[in-house]
Amino acid sequence: MKQVNVIFLLMLLSITSFAQSKKKVLFIGNSYTYFNNLPQLVADIALSKQDTVLYDSSAPGGYTFQMHCTNTTTWQKIRSQKWDVVVLQAQSQEPSFSPAQVMSQTYPFAKRLSDSVRANNSCTEVMFFMTWGRKNGDLSNCATYSPVCTFSGMNARLRESYMMFKDSFAATAAPVGVAWKNFRNTNPLVDLYISDESHPSLQGSYLAACVFYSSIFKKTTVGSSYNPSLPTTELNAIQTIASQTVLDSMQLWGLGSNKPTANFTYSVISASQIQFINSSSNANTYQWSFGSSSKNPVYTFSGPGTYTVQLKSKNACTSDSITKTVTLTGIKEHESSVFAGITYYNNQLIVKLNTTTEYNLSLYSTDGKLIRQEKSLPEGSPYYFKQINQGIYLLKLESGNSYTTRKVIITD
Repeated sequence: MKQVNVIFLLMLLSITSFAQSKKKVLFIGNSYTYFNNLPQLVADIALSKQDTVLYDSSAPGGYTFQMHCTNTTTWQKIRSQKWDVVVLQAQSQEPSFSPAQVMSQTYPFAKRLSDSVRANNSCTEVMFFMTWGRKNGDLSNCATYSPVCTFSGMNARLRESYMMFKDSFAATAAPVGVAWKNFRNTNPLVDLYISDESHPSLQGSYLAACVFYSSIFKKTTVGSSYNPSLPTTELNAIQTIASQTVLDSMQLWGLGSNKPTANFTYSVISASQIQFINSSSNANTYQWSFGSSSKNPVYTFSGPGTYTVQLKSKNACTSDSITKTVTLTGIKEHESSVFAGITYYNNQLIVKLNTTTEYNLSLYSTDGKLIRQEKSLPEGSPYYFKQINQGIYLLKLESGNSYTTRKVIITD
C-alpha cells in the first residue's frame, strides 16, 4: 500500500509541473450541471491552480439530448466560438435504461450533438459527463428494468452507456459517476445528495468539479486552495479521490488520446551519421531541429560529439515536442569486405560473413524500422532472415563499438 501511495504522489508531482493553460468550455446539460453552479466551481478550482476556464452553459432542467437537439439556445452557443471542450450531459436517467432503449432514444441525439460540435470546430474535444446513480436506485423505473433498482446497478448502466458514447464518437469521458462510487465506498458518512436522493449536495457538485478539472487539464486537484465552505477533511478526501479516479486511468477515459505525443529513437550508422526512428503517435507532420521534415531522416553531423536534437510532432489541432541528446564517438567502420556473400532464395535473405569475429547482425527497412536481429553465430555459419519480401533494406553489423553497413536491394 505504501508503494502505491508513493507512486501516486510522484505522478501528482510530475503532473503539477505542466504549464499554466486556458480552456474555453461549453457545458450542455440540465439540473445536474446548474446545481451549485458546477461550471463556476470548475473555474474556481482552475484559478486556484493557476489555470483559467472561460465557460458558458445551456442547462435547462430535465433536458434530454433530444431536447437539446431542438433548442435554439444550445445550437447558438455551440456555434458562438471555437470551444476547446464541449461537455455533453444527458438527462440523469435516460442512459441507465436498457441498451436497446438507449440506442433508440439517446444514442442518435448524442451523435447529432457530437457531430455538430465537430462541425463547428473539428479540434474541439467532446467530453461526456458520466453522471451518477440515484442514492437508492431509480425506484420509478425499477419495476420495468431491474438493473436500476440499486445505486450500484444504475451507476453501472450509466457508466456503460457513457463509455459507449465515448468510444462511438471518438470522444472523452469525465468519470464523475466512477468517482462518486469510489467516494461513497470510502466516505459513507458524507452525503453527496440533497434530500431528493438524486441531485448533488455541495459535496457532490464539488466532487464533480474536481473530476472535470482533472479531466480537462490532466492535472491533480490535490492542493487546490479553493474551498466552497466544506470541512477540510471532506475537501481533501474529495480532491484525492477525484484526482485518482481520473489520472490513474486516463487512457480508459480517452483523455489525451487524440493529442500528439512526440518520441524518437536513433541508430548510429557511421562515424558521423545517424538514422532517426520516429515513434510519435497521433501526428502526421514532423519538424526536426536540424531542419528536416521527414518522418525518419538520416542526418550527417559535423563530427564526433554530443548534439541536442528536438522533434516537434503535429496534427491538425495541436503539437508536442521532445528533446534528446545524441552522441557520436567517431568510431571508424569496418571494411565492407567483411560481407562474404548476400543471396536471396525462397523468400530468405542469406548473409555469409568473411570473419571469425563475433557479430550481431540487424536488418532495417529504409524508414529505419528494425525488421529482424540475429545474435552472434558459430564461425562460418550463415545468417538466415526468413519471410523477407522484395525491396530495399539496410544490413548493420555490430561488434563491440564498431559498425559496418550494407544496402541490400532485392528485385526479380
